[in-house]
Amino acid sequence: MVWVPLRTTRTDRRAPLRTPTTRCTTMSLEWLMDWSWSLDGLRDFIATGIQSFRDCDATALAAVACLLVLFVWYCYHVGREQPRTYATVNALMQSAEANGVQNGYVYCHSPECVRCTHHDGLNQKLYHNLQEYAKRYSWSGMGRIHKGIREQGRYLNSRPSIQKPEVFFLPDLPTMPYFSRDAQKHDVELLERNFQTILCEFETLYKAFSNCSLPQGWKMNSTPSGEWFTFYLVNQGMCVPRNCRRCPRTYRLLGSLRTCIGNNVFGNACISVLSPGTVIAEHYGPTNIRIRCHLGLKTPSNCELVVGGEPQCWAEGRCLLFDDSFLHTAFHEGPPEEGPRVVFMVDLWHPNVAAAERQALDFIFAPGR
Repeated sequence: MVWVPLRTTRTDRRAPLRTPTTRCTTMSLEWLMDWSWSLDGLRDFIATGIQSFRDCDATALAAVACLLVLFVWYCYHVGREQPRTYATVNALMQSAEANGVQNGYVYCHSPECVRCTHHDGLNQKLYHNLQEYAKRYSWSGMGRIHKGIREQGRYLNSRPSIQKPEVFFLPDLPTMPYFSRDAQKHDVELLERNFQTILCEFETLYKAFSNCSLPQGWKMNSTPSGEWFTFYLVNQGMCVPRNCRRCPRTYRLLGSLRTCIGNNVFGNACISVLSPGTVIAEHYGPTNIRIRCHLGLKTPSNCELVVGGEPQCWAEGRCLLFDDSFLHTAFHEGPPEEGPRVVFMVDLWHPNVAAAERQALDFIFAPGR
């Protein structure tokens, strides 16, 4: 099949005197208007274009050549340069490692997840954030944070396997798998006094599980066996408004806690549900600057939390404090008729992180930085 070029009728008129460069452009436009895109037309168009290009002056050719050289140099430069270090903290924590299994723990694929991802350029970004904080406020009290950021790679790589936070390690903090209730006495007692309030709001939420689909607001997590659901009020420093409206009294309670981490990516508050037969694979938390508090809401038999090789059991209406930067796991091996294990989980500051350090860490690890 041959496509026939279509010619339009033209009146014969004298063209004004044109420079070679103008003649190139005009002839190309006329060819585009006069010819349809056929194989023969395309061949003639290219041949004419080459001839027109030859007629152009040397200045135009030199300009085109310079632009071509600059384009090739730019492509080469962009292809070989390292990624910029001043991306957001969350973006720097994203890497291909989030697609696999590390330390026996199945990592999620969420681009927002801090725990599941990290990046080689994170230290430079954190140091930049620390400098910005110090310029606005003060270097006073920043010794440990400065030391931690400067030598972060050495700290994370040389840590014993029993405690290995995956994102940020603050040096010179006391380390232990579990903390006594007195470590954050005010917040522990406040949570325990409001046990019934939190339990009632959970039971209202849990009624939605009567149908087969996952209810709105709940998240299913990866586990080797069984089912693990979470309902976040605060997820990595970000409030979840729709969920908070469904648990208004519990959400207001968070505002009354003195040591709740609510302004940086290491802060979370959620209801965590393990169905019978569920095992959470061993894994490390992202940092040692926090302690995780579990308030037992429903605690069937044969349910355990193991942190740093030490097992503990939950109790209804009681708080259990632990450092999740230690290797830890949890399981529910109770009978199905006893129902799920349910805890209210909230992240509190490590008691040995000073007030000035908390303020700086909130600035450095602010969501979206």
